[in-house]
Formats: sequence, structure tokens, C-alpha cells
Amino acid sequence: MWTVKLVAAGVVTAAVFAAAPARALDPSLPLAPDASPVDAFRMGAELYSSGDRTSAFNAFEFAASKGHAIAQWKLGKMYAEGDGVQEDDYKAFQMFSAIADEHADDNPYTPSARVVADAFVNLANYYKTGIANTGVKPDVSRAVDLFTHAATYFGDADAQYNLARIYLDGEGGVGSDSVRAVRWLSLAARKNHVAAQATLGEVLIYGNGVRPLPEKGYMWIVVARENATPKNRDWVLAVDHRVSAVLTDEQKAVGSALAQSWIDKSRN
Repeated sequence: MWTVKLVAAGVVTAAVFAAAPARALDPSLPLAPDASPVDAFRMGAELYSSGDRTSAFNAFEFAASKGHAIAQWKLGKMYAEGDGVQEDDYKAFQMFSAIADEHADDNPYTPSARVVADAFVNLANYYKTGIANTGVKPDVSRAVDLFTHAATYFGDADAQYNLARIYLDGEGGVGSDSVRAVRWLSLAARKNHVAAQATLGEVLIYGNGVRPLPEKGYMWIVVARENATPKNRDWVLAVDHRVSAVLTDEQKAVGSALAQSWIDKSRN
């Protein structure tokens, strides 16, 4: 079993709450001490969706105290983001640690596996930066271990992208390895991870530590531009503008055609 010693996902949230069956408890009434963690989580999901963050937090806390992994994950996200509760990264760290301790070997093909993988990613990010005024100190090697588990066992695209960034930048004593970074970026890019697509494109265009493939690189830039959201669109467009200055019109035309072919296939 994976052990973590105690010393941040709108898409996942939507999927988790959408999967929560109809409630069995009345959210206007307090939880009974013998209420099941599943019922408590369902109540919390309904209260959260209605905008009652305080009551939702209480229901999630009840379910989490009884080992409900998705409730623990949601508490972790709420603590990390200050969502309905005072922001507290260490408490978020504890929630994600509890999930990693108990669910590292869960079936990776179940819906809840996305939550477990996301907990590993959040935990890894805490180890990468550390948490001020706590026993959680920066430990990039530990972060790599956690990202690697989420990236390999669960196939998590965020973990794959984060691993690639560490290998590209050579963070925290981890040696720079562009070839390994490109492998992780490629896996995440094929899952439509926008940041991975744009980063992979830029690496291939400039040939940073790998053989330059400008047409294929621009393909990934165009795909990233197509998939970009309001949150990351400006960044992707900035990358596009930067690489366009070093590409010929022919290279961009070939890359654009490759991108359209990839987009068409991915939609079928």
C-alpha cells in the first residue's frame, strides 16, 4: 500500500456531483449520528449545488470522518480554495494524504479513480512547493513519486503534464530530461490537455533537447488553440504568436493541415 506520512478541479467536481444519486436525507434536518457516509455525501452534494457552502461543508466533513474518499477530496478542495471555509493548505494536505494512504491501489477504471488521481496531483504540488509554517517542506523528489503514480497507474493528464514540466525545467535537483518530458507531454496532449499540447508544440518547434519537428509542433499549437478555454486562451495565443515568428508559411500550412486531421479524428 502507498503510505503518506503527514508532516489544487471543476471538471472532476461536476462529474462527481453528477454521479451522486438522489438524496436519502432531508438537507433541512441535521444529520443523525448513525447516518451513512454515502447519504451524508449526497446531502452535501445537493447543499453545495444549491449554494449553501457552510451546510455542505458540515455534511462533507461528516462523510469524510467515516472514510468517504470523495467527501475527503471535496473537503480538501474547499480548504485549498477557501471555498465556504477559511483557506487552510495544511488541512487540504491532510485530506489528500488520507485518500492517497487508503486508495492508491483502487481500480483505475472506476469513476472515483479520477478523484484519487487528483488527490495525488494536489498532494504532489504541495510537496513541490512546501507549505509555510508546517512540517511540509519542499521535496521535489517526493512530488515526482506522487505525480508518477498518478500519471502511470491512473493515467492522469495533469500528473503527466506536471511531470513533464519538472523534467523540462530540471526542478529541485531532478535532472533535466527533454526526451522524457516529451514522452509525458505526448501522453497528456493526446488526452486534450491544452497546456501539454501548447508546451509540446513549442518544444518540438524549437527542438529543446530533442530533434526539431516544426510542422508537428505547430500542429499541437493549433490543436491547443482550438481546445483553449477562456482561462488559458491568452497564454496559448501568446505561445502561438511566439512560435509563428520562427516558422515559415509552408511549415504553418502543413502544421495546420495536420491539426485539422487530428481534430477530425479525435471527434469521431
